[in-house]
Amino acid sequence: MLPARLDSTLAYDIARAMLDGFNRHYQLFRAESARAKHRFEVADWHAQQRAQRERIEFYDLRVKECSKRLEREFKAGEQGRALWQQIKLHYIGLLVDHHQPELAETFFNSVTTKILHSSYFQNDFIFVRPAVSTEYIENLASAGRPSHRPTYRCYYPTQDDLQQQLVRMVQDFDLRAPFEDLVRDAARVQGVMQAQLGDVKLRANLQVQVLTGLFFRNKGCYIIGKLINGFYEHGFALPVLHGRGGLRIDAALFGEDDLLRLFSFARAYFMVDMEIPSAYVQFLRSMMPRKPRNELYNALGLAKQGKTLFYRDFLHHLQHSTDQFRIAAGIKGMVMLVFDLPSYPYVFKLIKDHFPHQKETTREQVKAKYQLVKQHDRVGRMADTLDYGDVAFPRERFSDALMAELQAYAPSQFEISDRDGDGQTEVIIKHLYIERRMIPLNMYLQEAFDAGGADPANTSPAALRARQQITRAVIDYGYAIKDMVAANIFPGDMLWKNFGITRNSQVVFYDYDEIEYLTACNFRKVPEPRNEEEEMSNEIWYRVGPHDVFPETFAPFLLGNPLVREVFLQYHANLLDPAFWQTQKERIAAGYVHDVFPYEKGKRFPRY
Repeated sequence: MLPARLDSTLAYDIARAMLDGFNRHYQLFRAESARAKHRFEVADWHAQQRAQRERIEFYDLRVKECSKRLEREFKAGEQGRALWQQIKLHYIGLLVDHHQPELAETFFNSVTTKILHSSYFQNDFIFVRPAVSTEYIENLASAGRPSHRPTYRCYYPTQDDLQQQLVRMVQDFDLRAPFEDLVRDAARVQGVMQAQLGDVKLRANLQVQVLTGLFFRNKGCYIIGKLINGFYEHGFALPVLHGRGGLRIDAALFGEDDLLRLFSFARAYFMVDMEIPSAYVQFLRSMMPRKPRNELYNALGLAKQGKTLFYRDFLHHLQHSTDQFRIAAGIKGMVMLVFDLPSYPYVFKLIKDHFPHQKETTREQVKAKYQLVKQHDRVGRMADTLDYGDVAFPRERFSDALMAELQAYAPSQFEISDRDGDGQTEVIIKHLYIERRMIPLNMYLQEAFDAGGADPANTSPAALRARQQITRAVIDYGYAIKDMVAANIFPGDMLWKNFGITRNSQVVFYDYDEIEYLTACNFRKVPEPRNEEEEMSNEIWYRVGPHDVFPETFAPFLLGNPLVREVFLQYHANLLDPAFWQTQKERIAAGYVHDVFPYEKGKRFPRY
């Protein structure tokens, strides 16, 4: 029960110190995000990559810092239940006019659960649901502050001055690097905008709304906004890149599909300077209504808030569903035990207790691989993961087959408990990764084979569609590997089963236990056999170092089907050539940063 009054100055002081800890965190987060503009202007790509990696660590560092302060100054872990209830209420009061209350609540949860022992942890002491609304924060933020930068700016073009308004829109971002030809670029964007409007009459409310924060990622800068005409809204993104003669708008991306690809869960987080992140999320959701809020917070670099929202949505789904968790479809992995809930579009992965002898790795090494991917540029080809500790599931929702699998392969990673003493038994998993569910690529191809796609004599409509499905998937599989190579990543195990097909038909990698930096690998050609005995041997007779890779040996595992082989060799035969890999490795080692575009080549404007 909550206290009837707030009479403890100690509770207030702890709440104030905790909010100070969050404010310091967000100040540093914003400062690093704001510096992305200068790094882009001077084309310092290596510094941009370092900053993107290091910023991910900010949150945990500030949580540790704040926890230590609360223990040192207030002995927070020794305080009783009544005081912690008051701390939470004081904290809510401090958030009334705050500009990032949802993030501050999540920070409170992180610090509180770190200080209090799990046996002492109760929902009364954390924010299970938001206590402070994020609606209309901006109205309060701008009151009495004429210098306050709004979340978005509005421009009101006419049929005659749309190009000039677009030039002004770009100039208002004050990029300190010259454009090749901004008037030319604006004319190109105008052409795409007018194609979007089509024959629809221009309405009195014609306007362009543009977020005031630029979005930076890798070598790109993105202007994000929407074109509004009457009842129609068209979300857009304008990628700005460095060209030979200066900055250039590289494309005009319009519509939800283009934006979903840009904000994909398989891409690195953006760096954006935001005073009111909830307003950015609201704006982005108006353009991408199918995108969950938690994934938008992730895309903006606010991964802890994304985790909080995901877990709230997950609990809500559990409350309103009745199906059971089950062993996930597909070939079982040697390192990960994977399960899912049919009605929920995510999979749950935990590391097994023991691995087969051919997997020379440890639990900590596997965790390090997943952390590497979290901090790296995922170039649209590596799924983001959410990791959680001590996740409780209702026992009755686990199938008997799944419980048997857990007992057989990961007994140390779960326990069954009635921790609340209410007679509701739970399965508590100690550490868990959660990813977007995809169709395993091997199953996707097999489905097409079964439909007659691999039989050239079968000319039925279903077989023709299946053949197209195989062709598209194999081509994109090769490009997925090449995109990862461009980001200095060697996937390790390149079997079809380790890749998935997203809802947008994109091939994405999701099995990270053998992933390596490309620059750490040694790509070799298989030596010629020296005698007949070596030539006929079923065993590897040549020396293989711990980081040696022989690309020629990929073919027997990947190209057994004639159609798959034909398509793969037509588009990606160089993936079987050690010289391709070694050349890419040497370029990256020399400091070259590849361009990887989050949009189709056909959408790029012509280059001169």
